[in-house]
Amino acid sequence: MEIRPHRIIKRKKTRVIKVGKVLVGGNSKISVQSMTNTLTTDVKSTINQILSLEEAGADIVRVSCPDENSTKALKEIIKEVNVPIVADIHFHYKRAIEAAQMGASCLRINPGNIGSKERILEVVKAAKDNNCSIRIGVNAGSLDRLLLEKYKEPCPEALVESAKYNINLFEDNDFFNFKISVKSSDIFLTVKAYQKLSAECDYPLHLGVTEAGGLFTGSIKSSIGIGQLLMDGIGDTIRVSLSSDPVDEVKAGYEILKSLGIRARGVNIISCPSCARQAFPVIETVKKLEKKLSHIKKPINLSIIGCVVNGPGEAAQTEIGLTGGGQDNNLLYLSGLPHSKVASTEIIDKIVDLVEKKVKEPGK
Repeated sequence: MEIRPHRIIKRKKTRVIKVGKVLVGGNSKISVQSMTNTLTTDVKSTINQILSLEEAGADIVRVSCPDENSTKALKEIIKEVNVPIVADIHFHYKRAIEAAQMGASCLRINPGNIGSKERILEVVKAAKDNNCSIRIGVNAGSLDRLLLEKYKEPCPEALVESAKYNINLFEDNDFFNFKISVKSSDIFLTVKAYQKLSAECDYPLHLGVTEAGGLFTGSIKSSIGIGQLLMDGIGDTIRVSLSSDPVDEVKAGYEILKSLGIRARGVNIISCPSCARQAFPVIETVKKLEKKLSHIKKPINLSIIGCVVNGPGEAAQTEIGLTGGGQDNNLLYLSGLPHSKVASTEIIDKIVDLVEKKVKEPGK
């Protein structure tokens, strides 16, 4: 996707860490993450879900490790997948140590429930010994009791104080291979906490609005929160947290990055909402095209506009464009230029064929 000058985002320069083979921070690409929702002990189902997430474009995948059998399962899971695996740890610090030993690329620990300073330092030692990174995952819903007593309720200052306590602890023990998140289900709290933390440290930040909701509402909330931070140049890796298929999280993540011109993957369809001027059924056409072009991974811009009001202008900015015309006289554009007429009944097959040919061209 072409990046226009007014879309260029000045990203804050952060330290670079390694999550397995994926670099996070600095000038590295903003990675997209998701998390499995299978039982980790069901190794086959977990592997299959991770492979589906890989196919959708996930750069990193997190797996929950609530018990010892789950951490033991990690070893076999990791052997069968390509993406780095993050072990999600809550309450039981020994699970983090076991996960590091089983080959996890990163450990996600929650300062609010992982335990004492001594336990955290044991986790740090395991990460060092096994070349494993850590995510300090602060969450408004599980803040340390002392912070809640101090601030009375979750607030940006409380989330950042929790993060900074652990940053200092890690630094004092010569450990720097970590990233941080300060999440809340409240968009305003999330954004302010990340802005405050970004101003006070240069470690890579993992962005997300936690427990955002279902596919529709959660995608909107996440787009507002994550999008605002990314536009401010804040953020190095993202996870869209949805009560939906984890693959939807990856798709939503890419849509956010695609909308901001940060990363491009697959077909970017620019389409009108349709109205009485439409010369063909825009909504149904777009639905069918989204389904038939979902396998395309290489970036390409496609405009589907129902009439000539905005159609030619949008087509001038896309590789392939279609503008509705009267009397079944729709006009197809290639590389911004008028190309040929196409009947409404032929739109789907024609567009799919052109897109598939376009992505096979050298340099595409």
